[in-house]
Amino acid sequence: MFTPSQQDVRRFFCEAFRKRQAGEILTPLEAIASDWINQHEEYDIVLRDLDTALSADYSVEKGNSNPFLHLSMHLSISEQIAVDQPRGVRAAFDVLTTKFNSQHEAHHEIMECLGEMIWHSQRSGLPPDGDAYIEALRKRISR
Repeated sequence: MFTPSQQDVRRFFCEAFRKRQAGEILTPLEAIASDWINQHEEYDIVLRDLDTALSADYSVEKGNSNPFLHLSMHLSISEQIAVDQPRGVRAAFDVLTTKFNSQHEAHHEIMECLGEMIWHSQRSGLPPDGDAYIEALRKRISR
């Protein structure tokens, strides 16, 4: 399993941004990332400067939103939907997209559930619970 470091993730998104701006060929994963970057223009300033991106502190204590975490979650959700893993995430995405008339907003709804699952996993020391994740999505759909 590939486990990139924080620096690797930041380099990846900055490079995808740079390549898109330069009109260079993107890898399939960079293309997906670039599509999400384009929907978050507020991150352009961070992505333009690799050195600043690598040294930036997005700690919760400082109250800073982490653009790399946000984009990583979009990327992860895109991959989950593509392979329907955990099973049911694609159907939930389709319903949420219809409900909010926006794939982007559907991603943000899913992101809340994904973040909650990860938080519970980290707190308990147990593996992420895909069933609980899908159940949280079902509850979000029915709200």
